[in-house]
Amino acid sequence: MPRPNFMEMALAQAELAAARGEVPVGAVISKDDQMLAVAGNETILRSDPTAHAEIVAIRLACEALGSQRLTGCDLYVTLEPCAMCAAAISFARIRRLYYGASDEKGGAVENGPRFYTQPTCHSAPDVYSGIAESVSATLMKRFFGDRR
Repeated sequence: MPRPNFMEMALAQAELAAARGEVPVGAVISKDDQMLAVAGNETILRSDPTAHAEIVAIRLACEALGSQRLTGCDLYVTLEPCAMCAAAISFARIRRLYYGASDEKGGAVENGPRFYTQPTCHSAPDVYSGIAESVSATLMKRFFGDRR
């Protein structure tokens, strides 16, 4: 049985978010090659500035597992997480973070504050960047280009 392509699922969520007028970011959380949660940005839909794809997916995965910790879980997201999302990923104890495009302006993993390298960070996931990077970056450029 082929392994699910979680980044493709995250990209599909990013496309759905864009269709709703949201910034096109999608996220998937998996455990043992099983999808636990899938989400896209919902900040406009929910009138909630914290409803980033990562946060929505973390909430859904925690609910599915009945736990505040996502130990052994992996997060796939189309854009480098911001500081808020990086902190939530740390607090949730996510094992691995896979992300697509870097975010020089708002990212907090390999850009900006580099959250996981700070001494105050209690739990840092293994980070893998550049997964479907060009597709993720194109989604963002197209979305913002259409609005300028």
